[in-house]
Amino acid sequence: MPSGSDPLNHPESRSTGRLPPTVWALGFVSLFMDISSEIVHSLLPVYLVTVLGAGAQTVGMIEGVAEATAMMTRIFSGALSDWLGRRKILALAGYTLGALSKPLFAVAPGIGLVFTARFIDRIGKGVRGAPRDALVADVTPPAQRGAAYGLRQSLDSVGAFAGPLFAIGLMLLTGNRFRTVFWLAFIPGILAVLILLFWVREPAISSPRKFKFPFTRQNLSFLDRRYWLVVLVGAVFTLARFSEAFLLLRAEDLGLQIVLIPLVLVIMNIAYSLTAYPAGKLSDRIGRRGLMAFGLAVLITSDLLLALAGNIWWVFAGAALWGLHLGLTQGILSALIADATVPQLRGTAFGVFGLISGVSILLASLLAGWLWQQFGADATFFGGALFAAVALVGFLLVNSNLQSENKKTG
Repeated sequence: MPSGSDPLNHPESRSTGRLPPTVWALGFVSLFMDISSEIVHSLLPVYLVTVLGAGAQTVGMIEGVAEATAMMTRIFSGALSDWLGRRKILALAGYTLGALSKPLFAVAPGIGLVFTARFIDRIGKGVRGAPRDALVADVTPPAQRGAAYGLRQSLDSVGAFAGPLFAIGLMLLTGNRFRTVFWLAFIPGILAVLILLFWVREPAISSPRKFKFPFTRQNLSFLDRRYWLVVLVGAVFTLARFSEAFLLLRAEDLGLQIVLIPLVLVIMNIAYSLTAYPAGKLSDRIGRRGLMAFGLAVLITSDLLLALAGNIWWVFAGAALWGLHLGLTQGILSALIADATVPQLRGTAFGVFGLISGVSILLASLLAGWLWQQFGADATFFGGALFAAVALVGFLLVNSNLQSENKKTG
């Protein structure tokens, strides 16, 4: 990217080539692991509240710590993958941890072991996240990065809505036996590990890595202003978006039967999967900035619908818009990180981004749980809409200032 260009609105040259097979393989790895995870996660908030007696604030704490752990762990695995010059082995370790955590949910006698299992599961997600995202960029031409990350996110989201559907079917078949369903979630997790082991290929190292592990000031100096701008944008976006567990609790709050609550995630992830790949491809052609701003506007609308919801159909509509917002922003954020980073530090770049985003999502989920417990469900979503509006205004101001600087230096 030329110096002085706008990293938020940088369309690469067009490419009509096919995406590399490794990108497809990683997409299917994500698909099967998400089926495994979402079978558990789509039932877990209600299981915690109705079976184990947890409160909304406890759910917020567990979800916030779990997701923050996943994102914060990325910083170490990403840097280690740069130092080793190997991504696949760390991704394999992370996906294996995620698969092996599922039986713990089935045998947990109380909240403590559920928290431990969720913690291990998210450590696995953190270990695999940055090396996997860096590997996508390693094997993909720059002109296809938006499409590559969009495809992986789309297949990931197919798993994310297939998982809750399986959860509904398995709950019906087992007579609402949560523990049996948690055991069965182990199967697609193992399939994900096998696909990664046998079908994912990483490029050979062309030269030894010159960066030290884990972090030095010299290393971080290679992450320039363009990169830190993207990190800032991503952190603000994440602060405006708390855990999706609160969408499930909103559905339960409005009287949706327990066996049907996973439908909320099905609807959300159908919208996500249908938009992530097209949005990524479009961003390769027209730039990333406008789609990111539109995604935040969609999140504001989603939060308002969920806050004002008088019946379950409003929740379904809010969930669909939530998924649309994810499809418009998440793959594009990954492409922006790859665009703004030298290849030898891609793992570290995704790791630092994960750390800062992890802090944001922890704060967002803890605040959401506190608002729910103190003032009610509508306060949680009104608060989310307010944060998203502030994020949108801040994003537009930062981008406007950047463009002014570019004109002065151009």
